[in-house]
Amino acid sequence: MTLHGEEPPAGLLLAAGEGSRLGRPKALVELDGERLVDRGVHMLRSGGCSPVLVVSGAAQIEVIGAVVVPNAEWRTGMGSSLRAGLAALPPACPAVIVALVDQPRITSAAVARLIEAYEAGARVAVATYGGKPRNPVLIGAEHFAAVAGGAAGDVGARAFLRANPGLVTHVPCDGVAAPDDIDTPGDLAEFRGQEAR
Repeated sequence: MTLHGEEPPAGLLLAAGEGSRLGRPKALVELDGERLVDRGVHMLRSGGCSPVLVVSGAAQIEVIGAVVVPNAEWRTGMGSSLRAGLAALPPACPAVIVALVDQPRITSAAVARLIEAYEAGARVAVATYGGKPRNPVLIGAEHFAAVAGGAAGDVGARAFLRANPGLVTHVPCDGVAAPDDIDTPGDLAEFRGQEAR
């Protein structure tokens, strides 16, 4: 429960892509012996989200501690996954934090900062790094329909955020997380090299 006595924000991990440049679905890639999908679920749960939903597509996945939401339209891009995830949230869900499976340096500390901003009154909040908005993103329930309406192709919440800058609370997450993503085998090798250090 949050400070307001209502339910905490849900967590939504978008994990449906096939990883075309990587050569396999990113959700199943392992870093330090842990699948990226499990890592993402743990990050959202540890940060304070409940429940946690995972949108799947290219790979059939089972995840402990999360509800898997299949997206039959995953080939059309991330927008369809965001729409599927928002549609699957519980009716009383007050807000959701959206994260991407291919950003393993996003941490529970970044999620917790977004929840702190939410508890202080923010209805839309975005983690920033070097002042630039990236992920994760928190969206209040009253904006779910508008966000879903702007999610198409490979655009998720970005269209809504750009159209409504006055609603957005920026939450600096420098020093506790990083938005680096794994897109190519080279990216993965670099991540693994840093994990081994």
